[in-house]
Amino acid sequence: MRQQPIMDRLRYLQVDVFPARPGGGNPLGVVIGAQAWTASAMQAFAAWTGLVETTFVLPPDAPTASYRLRIFTPRSEIPFAGHPTVGSAHAVLETDFASPQSGRLVQQCGAGLLPVRIEGEGTARILSVRSPPARVLRAGLGEPRLRGILDGCTLGVLPPAFVEGGRRWWIAEFASETAMRAWRPHHEAIGELARATDALGLCVFARSEVPGHELAVRAFPAGAGIVEDPASGAANGLIAAWIHHCEPGGPLARGYRVSQGREMGHDALIVVRIESDGTAWVGGRSATIVNGHVDWAAG
Repeated sequence: MRQQPIMDRLRYLQVDVFPARPGGGNPLGVVIGAQAWTASAMQAFAAWTGLVETTFVLPPDAPTASYRLRIFTPRSEIPFAGHPTVGSAHAVLETDFASPQSGRLVQQCGAGLLPVRIEGEGTARILSVRSPPARVLRAGLGEPRLRGILDGCTLGVLPPAFVEGGRRWWIAEFASETAMRAWRPHHEAIGELARATDALGLCVFARSEVPGHELAVRAFPAGAGIVEDPASGAANGLIAAWIHHCEPGGPLARGYRVSQGREMGHDALIVVRIESDGTAWVGGRSATIVNGHVDWAAG
């Protein structure tokens, strides 16, 4: 008789990340203390949850880190993502897995050691991650696939760009928030662009026409097999880097608020702060929706 696998019972939280209203953010699954799990067990669990990302909080290897994080999509492990970082930091605090020092946690992940800033308490608490350093790989509409995707769109003042920083995204500004929200992109073409350039996908943004936020964003991570993402921390960090690079003295150069996800029935609010050297902090509120345990085979 085939022996049944030994099940491992661990704390599990499902977190709503960046919500402007309850349930409006990006859902994240967080497993606490899965150091006995193999990578294949983590990947299988991430595939089972079906969430955009599932994370695993582990004891750190680096002496200055508060915890180590592994991040999985349903298909593969990734080195960094914004909403999993913020949501996992929330779970770390909620479960007392690690204690902050001087108002910060330090996350160890595939993108290195990333500080997470803690501001406020309770439901008003904002957690912000310092985005990895960004660099511009290309600028303009020289990529034929990108030009085809954006054909017929009225673009904004900044040229499109291909930017890398923890992840690689194509980004483009629309001239109108209304037009950007109504846009129906060719998702297969975005997938082809992502695969051809080893990118996550295309992220578009527009300056706001309504109060409550200064930027509206939509993200299409077709390279990860996702049609549209309701709240994208890493992509927003790269947009911030591009805005600061192009408009260092402009009205958005030191930070702004982002609305994302309404086209999908979500409602996320992301807070971006930009330091004078261009370093971007991306954050927002988080809320625990599910607080329990997971039973899963560790190997």
